Amino acid sequence: MTAVSVEQYKAALGRFASGVTVLSVRDELDDHGITVTAFASVSLDPPLVLASVARASYLHEVLLRRDLWAVSVLAAGQRSIATRFSEIGRPSARLLLADLPHRRGPSTDALIIEDGMAALECRTEQRVDAGDHTLLIGRVLDVAYVADRGAPLLHVTGAYTTSATTPKAASRTSTGDPWLD
Repeated sequence: MTAVSVEQYKAALGRFASGVTVLSVRDELDDHGITVTAFASVSLDPPLVLASVARASYLHEVLLRRDLWAVSVLAAGQRSIATRFSEIGRPSARLLLADLPHRRGPSTDALIIEDGMAALECRTEQRVDAGDHTLLIGRVLDVAYVADRGAPLLHVTGAYTTSATTPKAASRTSTGDPWLD
């Protein structure tokens, strides 16, 4: 079997649209946050979610010490927030949100971004080593809010978009499937 190249892997999974979230956590020193697109529901009973965090990030170190965190599911108009929280060398989450509506979660003390699609407060139940990432499986302690309307911010082919259409021209090789080609 031939090994899959990093380029092939990224190109293939880049075609899978995912929602965009910001995971935040507070430690003894400050507030920290990071943009996470690898986020999913795991279980209804108990209510569990999964977030994948790169081991190379400082937030990963914090999440090894802290079990309480929040996830804000971003709305279409919050692209700049996703960008702020994905920058290398970004400042404190508190500073990144200073000019935006936000609050502290009562269950986690983590920052919750307002005006998104939803926000959840979680406690880590399990950490799973997975290559260069750690999968955090968190029990949902509280649903801070759920938007009545609006569209989610999506990430596909390496860019943010607000619909399921590809944000830039994407080439595709034939799959052999007559329904798609």
